[in-house]
Amino acid sequence: MNSNNRIAVCPGSYDPVTNGHLDVISRASRIFDEVVVGVVNLPIRKGKTLFTTDERISFISRATEHLGNVRAEAFSNLLVDFARELGATAIVKGLRAISDFEYELEMHQLNRRQAPDIESVYLMASSQYSFLSSSGVKELATFGGNITDLVPDYVATRLKEEIGR
Repeated sequence: MNSNNRIAVCPGSYDPVTNGHLDVISRASRIFDEVVVGVVNLPIRKGKTLFTTDERISFISRATEHLGNVRAEAFSNLLVDFARELGATAIVKGLRAISDFEYELEMHQLNRRQAPDIESVYLMASSQYSFLSSSGVKELATFGGNITDLVPDYVATRLKEEIGR
């Protein structure tokens, strides 16, 4: 790995990955030399995930295969430690609403205390995805709502299979 590469981490649970996530990842790939989509391997915040870590990585890898500088990787340690292991200089997150900003500001301050050398970079959600969340997609799918424009086709298919169990 070239030490001059600008590497960014886009962390999240991605349960499942949405078109909003993919929009942020794609935009980050135009800014940074390498983007590592960090898939959280511990269900810390919201309990058990619907999809396994391997399946979430597979969804992201498939959706980003056309982007030559993006890869997905699981992590189960402190985000800034994961970023350091990769040689990353930035953490990239998408912001949809004021509530995202409030949470991300807190996370930024905590991360900054741990790793002042790693910048937090925020990309505003594209307007068509400003309402989109993984939990919202799962809820829609649970009640038979149309999710075809919200996630890649193969994710929608697997989500319907998983919820149908």
